[in-house]
Amino acid sequence: MKFNMSTPLLGFEEIKEVELQKIDEVFMKMQSCEDENISFTLMNPYAVREYDFEVPDTIKEELGITTESNLLIYNIVLIQSPIENSIVNFVGPLVFNTDTKKVAQVIINDSNKYGVAEKISSFLDK
Repeated sequence: MKFNMSTPLLGFEEIKEVELQKIDEVFMKMQSCEDENISFTLMNPYAVREYDFEVPDTIKEELGITTESNLLIYNIVLIQSPIENSIVNFVGPLVFNTDTKKVAQVIINDSNKYGVAEKISSFLDK
């Protein structure tokens, strides 16, 4: 499924359109449509932890979010071997509106709640 970037992805402002591809129940691949060499592994944060944040009104407006919108929330993962050592950015979630086919990155300002580089292993076996 293809999505238009409603706001620039930090560090990758040239990406305007991405394709989301399912890997399994937890992971997705987000591929740049402009540059085949740019792709990201994404993870469903709810698979490993309690996770909540407020989507700013400006992002809601950009994505066309309503109370009935179908949203996907994913976080960028830096894959390591073994997978438990992979690093997740919980501070910059991606919000996908599957109804409008738009995506935006939200930056969570409450830095005490989530980390920008947290190991998946810290959430396992709890």
